[in-house]
Amino acid sequence: MAQPRESASPDGPSTYESFVERARALAAEAYRPAPEDLPQELAALDYDAYQRIAFRPEKTIPLGQRFSLQPFHRGFLQRKRVDVVLQASDGTGRRLDYDSSLFDLGPALQGRSFPRSLGYAGFRLNTGFDTAKPNAQEEFLVFLGASYFRLRGRGQTYGLSARGVAVNTFGPGSEEFPDFTAFRILEPSGNETTITILALLDGQSLSGAYRFVVTPGEIAHIAVTASLHPRREIARLGLAPLTSMFLHGQNGAGARGAEAFDDFRPQVHDSDGLAVETEGDRLWRPLVNGRASTAISAFEATPLRGFGLLQRDRNFADYLDVQARHEDRPGLWVRPEAGNAAFGSGAVQLFEIPSREEYTDNIVAAFVPSTKPVPGRAIDLAYGLTTVGAEPTPLLSSAPARVVSTRVGSAERLRPTNPPNPQRRLYVIDFEGDGLPADPKAQVDVALSASAGAFVDPFTERVPQTGGWRLYAEYRPPNPLPAGDVVLRARLSHAGKVITETWDAVA
Repeated sequence: MAQPRESASPDGPSTYESFVERARALAAEAYRPAPEDLPQELAALDYDAYQRIAFRPEKTIPLGQRFSLQPFHRGFLQRKRVDVVLQASDGTGRRLDYDSSLFDLGPALQGRSFPRSLGYAGFRLNTGFDTAKPNAQEEFLVFLGASYFRLRGRGQTYGLSARGVAVNTFGPGSEEFPDFTAFRILEPSGNETTITILALLDGQSLSGAYRFVVTPGEIAHIAVTASLHPRREIARLGLAPLTSMFLHGQNGAGARGAEAFDDFRPQVHDSDGLAVETEGDRLWRPLVNGRASTAISAFEATPLRGFGLLQRDRNFADYLDVQARHEDRPGLWVRPEAGNAAFGSGAVQLFEIPSREEYTDNIVAAFVPSTKPVPGRAIDLAYGLTTVGAEPTPLLSSAPARVVSTRVGSAERLRPTNPPNPQRRLYVIDFEGDGLPADPKAQVDVALSASAGAFVDPFTERVPQTGGWRLYAEYRPPNPLPAGDVVLRARLSHAGKVITETWDAVA
């Protein structure tokens, strides 16, 4: 089998700058996809047989005193090989060649072996979250498939994914999935608590170089530096993309055009909303599934302070799923480095794809710059990627009180009709957080808007059980409904000061 075309050389030290030069050189050439050289026995594996391939824990590869690595076997959907080189502190490198003894291959492949050139599909990193017990290591970061990677903090379970880049997600043009083709992992010295990963990306429309400086912990953080090099024009380039799953939740069938789910679990999702922070405001858009077609929303963010797909429902009773533990899944927050021009002008775009399957990621969010990429002109990125658990969190502490739930139903509570009157819909929005008045008699003002139709009779009340405030507002849509989305917004003020983030929804 052929060696990877752009494999990192293990002979000398690599730096981020050398990876940038390799990406620039790649972009000047015609794209050449990786060869389809997966042995038939591995290509033919089904999901269950692939899952039976297990890495042998005693074969884990140490990286310094606090980290270790386990590669992923190729097979099933994970067909492409990535080149992985470990670089010691003296600059010498060693390539991770395939070794079948590292794996229990399961019944379907019992007795089989494969050549060292097979390589691996990706890798996971482990760390000791407890500094007093560095040998008690847990998985916290995975790079596997295209440019996808997953990160979690201590006590969390994997949920949403990040990506290196999104190319033509819902066009115009066909969506592309560039691949991380080569990694160089800089082995930490001694007891270092951060680890640096260099990565080379290649795809039809662009190549790129990445540096990930990873700090695990209760809150996990990655400082991302990247240089993208377009080969050709790209209709829609998504920076710092996030991908998640939302099957059903509070919005349920109450949202216009959304179907109900026949499920014993009250909610099923890895993220329940998108937050977008701009100068002086933060917006919260609850996610919706079940529409007839993909919903695409854009939130102007010039300049962008941050955005993320978050999981705000943190109680087991919200999900009732013992195995999935959706309440422990992290959010991810993207914060551009100050002055990074790539995030200067543009919009955060949200894609909500109809799905009836829990294992399908149907939510995508990314920052799309106003200026389209130009072939031959590099795009330099610098941003932080941080896990978010239960809020409030220091990462978002500067923002006002947050939206914690959105519920929609018939406004005909006293004299209901059957079926309910579609011209009367009640929105109930709960806010929690610092800055909300403790006095239930406080004057709380409501700012409501609808791009079509109207809100009537809004009122607020303090919720003593949570210390938050609740907004009730009846929405009366126009008749007939417009063809496009109707955007609804609300926020609360007290004593002349805005005290909540902006709730945003599509009616």
